[in-house]
Amino acid sequence: MNVDARSARRLAIAAVTVSCVALLFIGAGEIGLRFVPLPPALLRPPVQSIALLDRNGIPLREARVAERFSRELTLEEVPRHVIDAVLAAEDKRFFRHRGIDWLAAIRAAVTGLSHGRITSGASTITQQLVKISERRPRTLRAKLIESATALRLEQLWSKDQILAAYLNRLDFGNLNIGLGSAADYYFDKPVADLSDAEAAFLAGLPKNPRKLNPHVALAAARNRQETVLRRMRANGRLDSSRFERARGEVLALRPPARRFRAPHFVELVLQQPQESQRAELQTTLDFRLNEQVEKILRERLSQLRDQNVRNGAAVVIDNASGDVIALVGSENYFAPGAGQVNGAWAQRSAGSTLKPFTYLLALERGATPASIVADVRTSFPSADGFYRPENYNRRCYGPVRYRTALASSLNIPAVKVLLAAGGPEALHERLRLCGLTTLNRSAEVYGLGLTLGNCEGRLLEITNAYASLARLGEYRPWRVLTTSPTAARRYSRPELVWQIADIMSDNSARTLAFGMNSALRFDYPVACKTGTSTDFRDNWTIGFTPEFSVGVWVGNFDGSPMRDVSGVTGAGPILHAVFDYLHANRGTSWYRTPAEIVERNVHPLTGRLLADSDPRGVHEKFLPERLPAAESPADYDAAGNVQLGPEYADWFKSAENGIRDRAILASTNGELRITSPLPGSVYVVDPDVPSTRRIPLTANGGTQMRWESKSLSCRSEPGADFALAAEGEHRIVVTDLASGRRAETWIRIRFL
Repeated sequence: MNVDARSARRLAIAAVTVSCVALLFIGAGEIGLRFVPLPPALLRPPVQSIALLDRNGIPLREARVAERFSRELTLEEVPRHVIDAVLAAEDKRFFRHRGIDWLAAIRAAVTGLSHGRITSGASTITQQLVKISERRPRTLRAKLIESATALRLEQLWSKDQILAAYLNRLDFGNLNIGLGSAADYYFDKPVADLSDAEAAFLAGLPKNPRKLNPHVALAAARNRQETVLRRMRANGRLDSSRFERARGEVLALRPPARRFRAPHFVELVLQQPQESQRAELQTTLDFRLNEQVEKILRERLSQLRDQNVRNGAAVVIDNASGDVIALVGSENYFAPGAGQVNGAWAQRSAGSTLKPFTYLLALERGATPASIVADVRTSFPSADGFYRPENYNRRCYGPVRYRTALASSLNIPAVKVLLAAGGPEALHERLRLCGLTTLNRSAEVYGLGLTLGNCEGRLLEITNAYASLARLGEYRPWRVLTTSPTAARRYSRPELVWQIADIMSDNSARTLAFGMNSALRFDYPVACKTGTSTDFRDNWTIGFTPEFSVGVWVGNFDGSPMRDVSGVTGAGPILHAVFDYLHANRGTSWYRTPAEIVERNVHPLTGRLLADSDPRGVHEKFLPERLPAAESPADYDAAGNVQLGPEYADWFKSAENGIRDRAILASTNGELRITSPLPGSVYVVDPDVPSTRRIPLTANGGTQMRWESKSLSCRSEPGADFALAAEGEHRIVVTDLASGRRAETWIRIRFL
């Protein structure tokens, strides 16, 4: 069929339709229309996209629904001049007809017949609303149904209802449904702020959204705008001065891109279950703060490139509410490759970030910050044999207070403290209570290594667990929407958690491992903790004040190791910069010392009470009912040196011993005792890890040791005795050459 034939057919349909509808209206009248159903879609609210705002109302992103962007308006939100523009473009007699503009329909039919083609449409806004609510093939029958439905709609709805529904369902192109979405997309403003020129421009687009797309056919869209403006003037809606001003206005169209701020945070919000589909979601994010965190992270990562650090993430939580007020998931969301990975939600090795919860368990069971733990190499029984942790710097410090052990993040003491504080089961339960959802295996699978972070954790969840410490033992779920309810629950005594916070903010206590001037030293109080996973693959620093908790992770999403980057050199400076910004712009404080806390003088090597004026002592903070025992003569030898037990024997003889002038080994009464390996130990050896093939040999009660085994090769190096592993069951004998005393043990070794 050629073009002329198609046009003639359409004209004939139009003429017949006008006649039929007129006869229908005259014949059936008001009564007959009552049996015409309305389209079901018209009786439902229009589907709306989801607009996400920050906590201060700053738009972050609009998420489309059903592949469209839509924002519902009430008619009261649409200024009169915008309505005038729409009516001029589509239906100038809208408020005078009853669903069908008979005058326009007759004129269109007559004009079309005289010209041999369709020159103008005659559909009213009411008819168009019916059409877009229920799509039908363009046939005479469909036209009759739409016309009858329009007449029925005018019986049931007011003109304001019809106009509001129309404005919210109209297609403005580029996936924008409704006037509200169009105003935001094309001009970045609400409908209430549209000028005459902008209103006319938008009103013209629905005629043909594809051909009038301003991003590809701006001239055509401007021509259509000119037509609408002329109609507005002809209708008496614009005087000459407003008309000329609108014609000359330079339109500031937004670039053809959707707003997408704080992308990792926004995607996390959209992943959360919603109780109801709301058109507008106010999030907890502080966008201006998030911008600052992004900047800090980006600048610091640029300084770590040579150490193979390619990415990072940061989280800031408002402690009072659990609100996530900043969340940056990577250096650049839009970077190719792993940019879209959300490092704040990715599961990574937790490192030493979990140690504060171990020490809190110990305080709950009666320990104090002055309790002493032996930082000496020790083998611990495990499901696969024996577990032998090392401190980060592979050095041991002998007797250390819990305060020093936690603040300096010593590994061996942390394992010993966990063993005395309920073991991995107690820590596993506590961490899950504090919101860590990644601990999906049983506690025995993690074993004592759980306190050293041999599990996976999410930055957001670990930071929120620290926020529970900041609330002095009150857990509250994190939230990303201001409307989400949060129920708090207490899991520990405030004064005990205060002691943990006091330790974590003590720069002097962390000097042993980090020095006096590390990135963790602040000019104001901040409790913080670092963590570095095996082989430098994950690097953390988490900290808090009463107001804020901040977590930072740096590393590589592909798991490749960094080069010599620890928490204090990688994530630490980022956390420090974020807290500096918070302190300067939001204000941070510190906790009042609880009324129950008392301060006493204790010996740094025994943890025993000394006289307040004793210069040997250090000050420590206690609950009155948990004061340690006073020193006694049994603590010292005749010269006043601290007497250390047999567990310190090997360490005491090593080059690591820095207290020879203040301590001695207590007498063992002539007993020779093997401390490693213990009888019946099972060692599991990985042939690909050479260090696992060396079985440490240690004993107490002798001065000149000789180790022998008929089935193992025993060797000595400066400061260390060991046996080379061989599969099977083995007997090992040690002899003190000075006294002739002997001791023996037996072990099993199996290879993976």
